[in-house]
Amino acid sequence: MDTRFNLFDNEIAAKFTKRFASAALVIEQSPLPKSTAELVALRASQINGCGWCIDMHTKDAAAAGETSVRLNLVAAWRESTVFSEAEQAALAMAEEGTRLADASTGVSDETWARARAHYDDDQIVALIAGIAMINAANRLAVIVHQKGGSYEPGMFAAAYS
Repeated sequence: MDTRFNLFDNEIAAKFTKRFASAALVIEQSPLPKSTAELVALRASQINGCGWCIDMHTKDAAAAGETSVRLNLVAAWRESTVFSEAEQAALAMAEEGTRLADASTGVSDETWARARAHYDDDQIVALIAGIAMINAANRLAVIVHQKGGSYEPGMFAAAYS
């Protein structure tokens, strides 16, 4: 399948993308650990089948020092020993917040309590906003068939900073 529409080459899309990137910058500048934000974005993108976002977040995380072992194990984080309790809580929230249609409760009280045990108010807001943003980005890219593989680390941030 070819890319249906270039979201980077249309005036309205460019305006939207710039504002979307500005919102993402708020999350990036928050006290939520950058590695946690990247792992959460990667996991949601895996669930949503977004090749563009998987490519972006894997490469950005690796460029920031994330190990290949941890990146490779994100899809099976429950069966791994390389993630902290805080990261596990964030990954659980990402999964439940991404799979809203799969459970009538959305994010469970148990997952919420686990996350709140590890993240303060500013971090939890950044985590929630990050999950919402990556799901929106996944939908944009999947709808237009934006393919993964051509992303260069920092490319998106540099274009919209």
